[in-house]
Amino acid sequence: MDTLTRMRTFVEVVDAGGFSAAARKLGRSKALISKYIKELEDELGARLMNRTTRRLSLTELGQAYYRDAGEILQRVDDLQDMVRDRHGEPSGLIRVAAPRTFGDGALGQAIIDFVVHHPAIRLDLQLDDRFVDLVDEGFDCAVRVSEMQDSSLIARKLSDYRFVTVGRPDLIASVGRPAKPDDMAHLPCVIDSNLRNRFNWRYLVDGARQSVQVSGRVEVNSPSAVRMAVLAGLGFGSVPYMLVEEDLAAGRLEAVLGEFELGAASIYVVYPHRRHLSAKIRAFVDYMVAWFERHGEACRKGL
Repeated sequence: MDTLTRMRTFVEVVDAGGFSAAARKLGRSKALISKYIKELEDELGARLMNRTTRRLSLTELGQAYYRDAGEILQRVDDLQDMVRDRHGEPSGLIRVAAPRTFGDGALGQAIIDFVVHHPAIRLDLQLDDRFVDLVDEGFDCAVRVSEMQDSSLIARKLSDYRFVTVGRPDLIASVGRPAKPDDMAHLPCVIDSNLRNRFNWRYLVDGARQSVQVSGRVEVNSPSAVRMAVLAGLGFGSVPYMLVEEDLAAGRLEAVLGEFELGAASIYVVYPHRRHLSAKIRAFVDYMVAWFERHGEACRKGL
């Protein structure tokens, strides 16, 4: 058993939060995983983990080893990818984070198509509406609907993306239809806490961006939940067009302030700065850009 295998097993156990979870992910027995960790500690002459029946924690040395081992393994993987890139098909595991709300739309289809076209790739797709920390949580890249402000990430734009302000017809009849963006400050709104400026909705007024402070008694962390709250008459919502397209067509919701729409947000694929971008990540990013170029109309309507 080589040191790199033991090192990789140790990192997997820490990332998975335990031996059982790591064993399932690696497709090996829990007993074998425990054996590798013991052999690693014996080889190093130091305890890396404190293990009880209910909890696993790292020793001080274990924390340092985990940090440096992760960097070493990344360098090894990058080196292998570089050789494979010059030699053949991109391969290996890619961990991707993407918004849960859009996973079953065009975005999910684009990612699945990539895996179909690259049979040597293994995919771990995590759908979550929050902004994950790519480095701390071990993701290779993420797809985000956002304005990119994080200088620690490299971003490639995939497409524009449309948002719309909507309300239920009876709510509009009760509180009044907003005639200008400032009116939203006095109307009940459903807040999407995933948005960086969640209490400040932005519109285009006389060619310039205007931010309007909004409020409401409902705050959720999912665009789908915003839609449900708006459908329940709890306030106006600013949501992706694709989520409410059928509701608008059926008359369940009405769009307001359409003439002040700021325009589309943007969809990006982002990844951390690295000295060497691995072949599999470069292939994924390039494929996503090309896919969205081919399917631009679907993206403009929504994911």
